[in-house]
Amino acid sequence: MKTYLSIYYLIQFCGHSWIFTNMTARLLFFGKDSFADTFYAIGLVMQVCQLLSVLELLHILMGEEKQSFLPTLSQVTERLVILFLVITSQEEVQSKCIVCLLFFLWNLWDITRYPYLLLSAIGIEYSALTWLYHTLWIPVHPLSLLAEVYTVYESLPYFEALGTFCYTMALPFAVSIHFPYILKIYMVLLLAGVLYTCSHLYSKRKLYLKQQKLKLKVK
Repeated sequence: MKTYLSIYYLIQFCGHSWIFTNMTARLLFFGKDSFADTFYAIGLVMQVCQLLSVLELLHILMGEEKQSFLPTLSQVTERLVILFLVITSQEEVQSKCIVCLLFFLWNLWDITRYPYLLLSAIGIEYSALTWLYHTLWIPVHPLSLLAEVYTVYESLPYFEALGTFCYTMALPFAVSIHFPYILKIYMVLLLAGVLYTCSHLYSKRKLYLKQQKLKLKVK
């Protein structure tokens, strides 16, 4: 199982590294013009990587991965909802600058997280990478939250105009599902989910710093 996890983390790292490198190169060469077709350039690989991340939930439930289930569930769910229901379903949203920023933040975190998990799986600790893993989330997660909420906000007019995912069910009484209302509620849930994830990461960081102090005292 250790070999499988190592291969999984390596594949995810390669995928997110490709996305991050591609986005950075396009930004350097084309500047703001690269925003318009960022999704078309890296969207498919991003979708594959995010779908693969569902396996992390199975790894935890099977006891093969030493991560907490609820924070992982929160991150996987919020990304799948934003990527597939909000961005992929609305072509007009895909060319927004905020989508490029959101993908940049997601991948900045993942190209740090997956190498850390890969080394942890094979029993290797690289102090600089460990410190970065326990520190980078402090600016990245709040910025990602703002980018996610703004992405949802930018998509609302298109859902309103096109009626995407809006249905009326013929039950004993008519029930209408107005997707923009669901997205407005979801923006509040996003805040709760990210706060919970940050609280979990903060607890891990405190434990990490405590262990580092103990190691210094022993030396």
